Parts: sequence; C-alpha cells; structure tokens
Amino acid sequence: MEKLDTYRQIVQKTLSKHAELAPSHGQIESVPVFDERNDHYLLIDFGWERTGRAYAVVVHIRLKDGKIWIERDGTEEGVVEEFVRAGVPREDIVLAFYRPEHRRIAEFAAA
Repeated sequence: MEKLDTYRQIVQKTLSKHAELAPSHGQIESVPVFDERNDHYLLIDFGWERTGRAYAVVVHIRLKDGKIWIERDGTEEGVVEEFVRAGVPREDIVLAFYRPEHRRIAEFAAA
C-alpha cells in the first residue's frame, strides 16, 4: 500500500506541474483530474482556439496491479521519464498505449 501511495503522489505532482504549463495559443485551460478511488489520473486541455473549441485528454495514467499504466501521453518530453527521475523503477511502468506484444521491446514493464 505504501508503494501505491507514493505512486499516487508522484503522478499527482507531475500532472499538477504540467497543468501550470498551459498552451501558449488560444484560451486553453489545463486541468488535472484525480480519481483516487479508481486510480485514474488525467490532464485535460479545453477552451477556445482560433479555429473553434479545443478539448483533449493530454495524459491519462492509471494505477493497476501495483504499477503505473500510461494510457495516453501527449506531453512533449513524456511523463515516463519524469516518473523514472522521481524514483519509479522502469519495471513498475507500463506503456499501455503500445500493443501488448510490442511492450516487451521497451525498457519498461510488459504488464
């Protein structure tokens, strides 16, 4: 349980930091959304651009089976490296946006 609490803190801190970096174009707001009960964590951008309404799930992270599952990562650098720098072992990070058979090639957990 302690490991999951640590991972929750790391994920929340990382997404909160990214929320402070709102896009420079349009009137876009970046909002972190934390569902601790189900362990889903999102960063959502929404607002108005020159061409119309903007809405995007930039990052979607979930905690499952004692690991951090990255379902979507639309950040420039990638949150995975931030998690590694924060002390999360690579074997506890699943790049869920890759097909399961391709995850074995990455330096991270297959599942």
